[in-house]
Amino acid sequence: MADIKIALAQIDSTVGDFVGNGEKILGAAQEARRRGADLLITPELALSGYPPEDLLLRPDFYRASQKALAQVVEKSPLPILVGHPEACDGAHYNAASLVHDGRLVGTYRKQRLPTYEVFDEARYFRPGNTSYVFELKGVRFGVNICADVWSPEPAAAARNSGAQVLLALNASPFHRGKQTTRETILRRRVEENGIPVLYCNLVGGQDELVFDGASFALDAGGELALRLPFFEEALGIVEYRDGRLCTAAISETPPEEALVYTALKLGVADYLGKNGFPGAIVGLSGGIDSALTLAIAVDALGAEKVRAVMMPSPYTAPMSIADARTIAANLGVEYDEIPIEGAMREFSALLAPLFARLGEKPAWDTTEENIQARIRGLLLMAISNRTGRIVLTTGNKSEMAVGYATLYGDMAGGFAVIKDVPKTLVYRLARYRNSIAAVIPENVLQRPPSAELKPDQTDQDTLPPYDVLDAIVEGYMERDESPRELIAKGLPHDAVRRVVSMLKKNEYKRRQAPPGIRISRRAFGKDWRYPITSQYADEWSES
Repeated sequence: MADIKIALAQIDSTVGDFVGNGEKILGAAQEARRRGADLLITPELALSGYPPEDLLLRPDFYRASQKALAQVVEKSPLPILVGHPEACDGAHYNAASLVHDGRLVGTYRKQRLPTYEVFDEARYFRPGNTSYVFELKGVRFGVNICADVWSPEPAAAARNSGAQVLLALNASPFHRGKQTTRETILRRRVEENGIPVLYCNLVGGQDELVFDGASFALDAGGELALRLPFFEEALGIVEYRDGRLCTAAISETPPEEALVYTALKLGVADYLGKNGFPGAIVGLSGGIDSALTLAIAVDALGAEKVRAVMMPSPYTAPMSIADARTIAANLGVEYDEIPIEGAMREFSALLAPLFARLGEKPAWDTTEENIQARIRGLLLMAISNRTGRIVLTTGNKSEMAVGYATLYGDMAGGFAVIKDVPKTLVYRLARYRNSIAAVIPENVLQRPPSAELKPDQTDQDTLPPYDVLDAIVEGYMERDESPRELIAKGLPHDAVRRVVSMLKKNEYKRRQAPPGIRISRRAFGKDWRYPITSQYADEWSES
């Protein structure tokens, strides 16, 4: 019976870096050959990076892809299944080609082009309509690409064409619970077809998306034979012997907090690294959100590349200043304090004549609160301009949902690290980080959160308790549940009405927010496309 070793190259591709990505593929191929592999599988569009988005509308992009593929063909030390974009006879395809002995042996074209969640492949590609099965050392391999394996037909077609093993190339982005779903879906394909599946996934950060790797293999009984690590490049080899997969190394699935924290860390590292930013700046308030953001930045980049800036106002509690100093010292970052009271007075003096002409107004309202946030944003962006470092904003998903953030103030910056992290998860992630090393003071974890823009302010002056707020946002925004359905689940009617109203009114703010890392099944980004202008009335009752 046949005996063949198949390698899975879980690599971190960079969109558009055909030369660098090609070198990674060839480097993995050399290592696979050294370790005795007979065949190497790469992720979906490994040669171009994923997703290239509207670069896929450029003819020259396909010419660059073809040139890079020719280099892989020429230098391949063993058979490689390469994911790449393909232009053929005026059509474009999401393709995987087998290269061997200096020639391109054959090509498979993705049949299922997703247009849901963060995907928009039908905008760029034409679907393939035929299976591709190749034989190597007496074993017949079928090929699928990512979304193909989420429906039964492409895998069944490969099996019906003679495949004994199914190879699935993937660029499947991370969100909470995704790996369990992947393995469940692939087990269905195994049960339906009775053949093993090898699933090779991309790893790394690409703008809002983070790819978690965790490539795996399932034997013909649906049991795990291989799982590579989460969130790191890796090369795994599994052996197909006497008609079955032999069990290799199986990496454990970390707890959810560890997975999310690592996703955020990788997202920051790749966003800054791939875009050439020399470091990061974080406005440190002494609160939980900025503390967590700073910790992630330090863990991703190293303390030497991160600067923290505390900008106290007259409403900043002494405890907040003390906690900010402690957090910065614990994490070993450069730390500055810039009091803003003088700037607040200057702005008030500048605006006073105009405000007087505008008529009576309260002695204090959100105007003065927002001026503080905008002064801080101005200072952070000035430091960014002078140093070249990017400002990391610190707003969480709960705040972004309801607009509890200031345009051109605390929303000012280049990358929003915890933009898709609800407040309740922020606390869990902070405690997870402290379980590694206690860097965030217990004060920060225990005291009521506050923007500290006026005396004795707390978030709950304006918002429902965060456990209620997060439940409403998750139901309405992530699962498309109506207010009627949320109330039927036991959520308070008044809170639902307030949160839904705030969520709808603040779309204009979210459109102006920086990109941020997606860790949920639906984030305020690629997969949230709601109109700013809308008079839609939500469903509140059965009638």
